[in-house]
Amino acid sequence: MAHGDITHIDIPVADTDRAKQFYSTLFGWQINEIPGFEGYPMWQAPNKISGGGLAPRSDDFTQPRSYVEVDSIEDTLAKVTEQGGTVVMDKSPISETSWWAIFTDLDGNTVGLYECVTDAG
Repeated sequence: MAHGDITHIDIPVADTDRAKQFYSTLFGWQINEIPGFEGYPMWQAPNKISGGGLAPRSDDFTQPRSYVEVDSIEDTLAKVTEQGGTVVMDKSPISETSWWAIFTDLDGNTVGLYECVTDAG
C-alpha cells in the first residue's frame, strides 16, 4: 500500500464471539485469529483488500479507528503536532517489520498510523 492509504480498521467490541458472528453474517467477512495475536481476531472483507480487527473495547477506545499507512510514523507525527494535532501514542512495534501510533486531529478524531518495511525491491 502507498503512503496515505487506509490500511486497517479496528472495531471495538465487548464480546468477541458475538461480534465475530454478527459481522461474518452481516457482511460475509472472514474472521480469524492469527498466531501471536490471540484475542484480537482479524477480519477481511470479500474484496480481499479491506480489513481490520475486532479489538477489545475500553474506556479510551469506544469508536472504530482507521489506520493510515505512512512512509514514516516519526515524520507524520511531527507534522501532526506542527498542524496542531495531538500524539496519543508514539510509535510502537507490532512485529519486527511493522509499527503503529495514534493521534487526534483538530476536531478530536482519533486516527491510527501504520508503517511497514518489506524486503521487496
